[in-house]
Amino acid sequence: MKGKKSPIHVVTTWARRQPPKVKAFLAVVTGMAVLVFLRMVVYDHDSLFVVAEAVHAIGISVLIYKLTKEKTCAGISLKSQELTAMFLAVRLYCSFVMEYDIHTILDSATLATTLWVIYMIRFNLKSSYMDDKDNFAIYHVVIPCALLSFLIHPSTQHYLFNRISWAFCVYLEAVSVLPQLRVMQNTKIVEPFTAHYVFALGVARFLSCAHWILQVMDTRGHLLTALGHGLWPCLVLLSEIVQTFILADFCYYYVKSLVGGQLVLRLPSGVV
Repeated sequence: MKGKKSPIHVVTTWARRQPPKVKAFLAVVTGMAVLVFLRMVVYDHDSLFVVAEAVHAIGISVLIYKLTKEKTCAGISLKSQELTAMFLAVRLYCSFVMEYDIHTILDSATLATTLWVIYMIRFNLKSSYMDDKDNFAIYHVVIPCALLSFLIHPSTQHYLFNRISWAFCVYLEAVSVLPQLRVMQNTKIVEPFTAHYVFALGVARFLSCAHWILQVMDTRGHLLTALGHGLWPCLVLLSEIVQTFILADFCYYYVKSLVGGQLVLRLPSGVV
């Protein structure tokens, strides 16, 4: 006689069998429910952004453990790490010249560890790097982000170069994970530490997105006008939402694999 299935297993099995439109609707409803929960239990919504950066740092720590203990960088996208270092460096510059705060310190630490990961992949563990799988052309995202930042950027009182730089790092952050998703799409099998890292990115992106949405709700939309006029305020919010949805599908299969007790995550066709 078969054992009784857990409620979580029943729900995930049912959700997996639904058509894509229903899955998208369920994802939106779940996201809204979590937002309501966060609004009720978190009094200082600005702290969500700090927590998001802390979760990102935890994800980087998982990568560091993988590189130092397992002596392999298999499954890690060097190009995603380079894009991450790029937007962090630009954001760090903007923090120094526009608004120096706790985020500057967090970004400095994250950038330093990201550069260390890049060094390890390029030099110490180059033999295990999956160059053929990491085949996403980063200029496909860098050039559009640069062009978009020239066209749409903040309308604050800062220097034009600083405002364009700010917009560039916002846009680039939204798509920096795409090369990592391409690697996982090419391999279909994601080992535990890489999966933990990408899931941490997904959680960080969601918390950052929640921070912006709740801040807009708390200020009754005044936060968007404070960022400037035109399309820029809407694109800031849209960039946060895009980051979250890019990783939503992977996070679903990660949680499903975790609940099922599988150490290695196997992605079906069409995911990421």
